[in-house]
Amino acid sequence: MSTNEREAHYHAMSVEAVLAAVEAHASGLSAPEAARRLSRYGANRLPEPPRRSAILRFLSHFHNFLIYVLLGAAAITAALGHLVDSSVILAVVIANAIIGFIQEGRAEQAMDAIRQMLAPKSSVMRDGERHSIDSASVVPGDIVLLEAGERVPADLRLVEGTGLRIEEAILTGESVPTDKETKPVASGAMIGDRSCMAFSGTLVAGGAGRGVAVATGASTEIGRISGMLSQVETLTTPLVRQMDGFARWLTILILLIGGVLLVYGYFVGHLPFAELFMSVVGLSVAAIPEGLPAVLTITLAVGVQAMARRNAIVRRLPAIETLGSVSVICSDKTGTLTRNEMMVTALASADHIYSIAGDGYAPEGAIRLADADVDPVEHELLLEFARTCALCNDAALHSHDEGWKVVGDPMEGALKALAGKITRQGAAAFADWTRTDTIPFDAKHRYMAVLHHDHEGHAWIHVKGAPERILAMCSVQRTSDGSTHAIDADYWRKRMDDIAAQGQRVLALAARSTAPDHVVLNTADLDGHMVLVGLIGLIDPPRPEAIAAVAECHGAGIGVKMITGDHAGTAAAIARQVGLQHPGKVLTGADLEAMSDAELAAVVVDTDVYARTSPEHKLRLVTALQSHGLTVAMTGDGVNDAPALKRADAGIAMGQKGSEAAKEASDLVLADDNFASIAVAIREGRTVYDNIKKVISWTLPTNAGEATTIITALFLGMALPVTAVQILWVNLITGITLGIALAFEPTEEDTMKRAPRSGKEPLLTGALIWHIILVSALFLAAVFGMYTYAIDKGHAPDLARTIALNTLVVLEIFHLFFIRNIYGTSLTLKAVRGTRVVWICVIAITLAQFAVTYLPPLQQVFGTQPVPLFDGMLIVAVGAVFFAVIEAEKQLRIVFQRTEQSPYS
Repeated sequence: MSTNEREAHYHAMSVEAVLAAVEAHASGLSAPEAARRLSRYGANRLPEPPRRSAILRFLSHFHNFLIYVLLGAAAITAALGHLVDSSVILAVVIANAIIGFIQEGRAEQAMDAIRQMLAPKSSVMRDGERHSIDSASVVPGDIVLLEAGERVPADLRLVEGTGLRIEEAILTGESVPTDKETKPVASGAMIGDRSCMAFSGTLVAGGAGRGVAVATGASTEIGRISGMLSQVETLTTPLVRQMDGFARWLTILILLIGGVLLVYGYFVGHLPFAELFMSVVGLSVAAIPEGLPAVLTITLAVGVQAMARRNAIVRRLPAIETLGSVSVICSDKTGTLTRNEMMVTALASADHIYSIAGDGYAPEGAIRLADADVDPVEHELLLEFARTCALCNDAALHSHDEGWKVVGDPMEGALKALAGKITRQGAAAFADWTRTDTIPFDAKHRYMAVLHHDHEGHAWIHVKGAPERILAMCSVQRTSDGSTHAIDADYWRKRMDDIAAQGQRVLALAARSTAPDHVVLNTADLDGHMVLVGLIGLIDPPRPEAIAAVAECHGAGIGVKMITGDHAGTAAAIARQVGLQHPGKVLTGADLEAMSDAELAAVVVDTDVYARTSPEHKLRLVTALQSHGLTVAMTGDGVNDAPALKRADAGIAMGQKGSEAAKEASDLVLADDNFASIAVAIREGRTVYDNIKKVISWTLPTNAGEATTIITALFLGMALPVTAVQILWVNLITGITLGIALAFEPTEEDTMKRAPRSGKEPLLTGALIWHIILVSALFLAAVFGMYTYAIDKGHAPDLARTIALNTLVVLEIFHLFFIRNIYGTSLTLKAVRGTRVVWICVIAITLAQFAVTYLPPLQQVFGTQPVPLFDGMLIVAVGAVFFAVIEAEKQLRIVFQRTEQSPYS
């Protein structure tokens, strides 16, 4: 039987036959065998989609309305015999294409790197132990462990399953999850009817299970159907599209004005057509922001890379714009505001309160009672704590050079460590017990139950979960002497409150023996039949950097909400430690259920802590906050968080503990699951938006200033102070240098001290339009003033134009230093010092301008003459006066400007 034929019939084969066919074992592959198969079958990923060749990518940068206009102008100019002007126009076009081509390549490389950072993880059995590996390393024959919220990494033949349900819409179109089982089906069954198979790319909606990988990579069903999962995200955003449309209509307007000037100058001013046409070409080149869309895209790409370096991975570029206006963050607690390094610190039994010492996940540490170390062997109930913690557990502990690490849930890792401390058997405690059946943890019932047998014929049921739920299923409680008594609910409620008040997470444990022939576990075996063992207190301390980040967010007018499934006391304690504004006011999931949407909207702004919530509550909280006009960032990690992540203005998934469903629904992924990275992302988002604003605020006024100069000269019948070819030169050296330099601007000092901007704020504000008018007027006055001064001084027209040309370039350089600080003063040493990129660009432009002015070959091309020293100093002085005027005007606006404050300011 061929490989393809066997693969096509795995669903019709028994589990034993499949394991034999793929040469697998229930305990998993050995590490050497897995490496050999990885070399044989290749990485478990779909082939990269075909990409355009470098030539086609380069030519695509000429497919633009603005470029067509310039190419048309170059052709007509060449036909009129102005070959130099045509050459300069072509140089501008080609230079713009080269810059765009290079930056596009870098952006694609950045997105490739980001996809690698987002590589999903899978849990597999290797050498009889559970390991977390990159999904790309899964090979045929691997035993893969499946849990709710995870993406299936390969085509699997299921060998175990408990309540396993998988969403297969990407293959079958069915939106309802499919129930899975291990029994084989008919060989002719369709994809949707292969209930014993789990297919690569589908999502586990509930339950748990195991499967043996029978196909990976391109051999999977999804691999045969489509390569869509590996497509590169398009580097465009609504802002870029908006600016592209703006540039297009601006171009049309400029062409219409140029046409009017052409008719006016030829029929009214009786100017030679060739000379007039070149003036109109100069006007078009001066006013058309042909490089603006490319520079905006480059700015966004730079922002993406900057965020990735700080562990904030952008999945959708529009999220960068949104992050700049976030006014409230709804954050998970565990692992985001805290370290996600759980450790058991307290045990509460019916008789005693024990304290637990230790470090992290190391299964070593003392057990203390009344500040004295105790021998666990002398306390029978401690051994029952240990057995329940070790067996009602899906995590695994591994020793590494840098310490003990947990594979699986951190809380379960802490319970494993506790079992090792009590039994003094390390991570191998109770390894000789065999799990017979399980009820996996689910947010709906909030507990996990397992059935185990040992080699001596004993059978036990162990349960762990939310204290309220466990207490409800227990009729009696265990005491230290081994006897049982009726549940004392008031005692346990007080113990829960005491532990939670110390900022600890509270779990309850229950256990009971059962008949040795009991092999199937049902909920009927639990409710009312369990024996309460006691409570466990676990601590997950706040991250120091998260405390600083919360304070920074508050300083930026951004509210922080903590949403957790923990006890209200635990949530309030952690909220106080991280510095939330209203830590004592806590709403629980039950409170939310009892509230109408209007009631929730009325209290949501002044409530920062939400405890005992389910993932479904997040959606209501997002909607309630948005009803106040707030821009909401929401964190999530579970499959049930996807609706809230999509509804939020900025959905943020956890990169380490987050499910694939959450990542796919999000705009941003935190590679380190750290709240501080959210604050960094918002700061970078504000920086990117500021830099985009700076690019536009520099480009439009300078282009308008150049155009106004030409329009004024033509309408007044005056000689052009700057020729068309000189205008082309200015756009060539400044448009692709100074504009791009702004894309690399660092964060301004007051970036996280400003209130969030409105998400509806237009980019072309009234202030920007006024700035365009002011700068255009100042450009016109300075350029014409210097040109008139040179003529009055007796300079030749070419020298007068050279002086005007250099004045124009100097004004644009001074304007660059002004626009670098749009919220504060530019008259500081730091502002003058600039950045490395800015000075590289300024020095390059200065050298190029000196070459055009003083080198004879370039003088012939651009019609320039050497500028005397005094006139050169005067040009710089005019630039300084221009800078002083616009800086003074900015400071007046800052003083009298009234900004709308966030509710959190």
